[in-house]
Amino acid sequence: MKLTRKALVGAALVGSTLVGGGIGAAVFGPGGASAQSTTSTTAPAASAPADGKFVPNEDPAHEAGESAEREAQENAGQRPTVP
Repeated sequence: MKLTRKALVGAALVGSTLVGGGIGAAVFGPGGASAQSTTSTTAPAASAPADGKFVPNEDPAHEAGESAEREAQENAGQRPTVP
């Protein structure tokens, strides 16, 4: 084989290896795995009791920033619909 032809074949092999590695990293890399992983969150016991009844947050720090309408809904045993 001529030296020029050997250089072209070598360059083609290196190029295809780099391109294949890039494609493999894109397909099988951590970005693809994160789309399939699931996260689970647990709700606080105060917001979702076992019997399904609404339980208001009566913490003084929370109550300080609460509107009168929201407090009235909580006192009536309703799930608040206003901020």
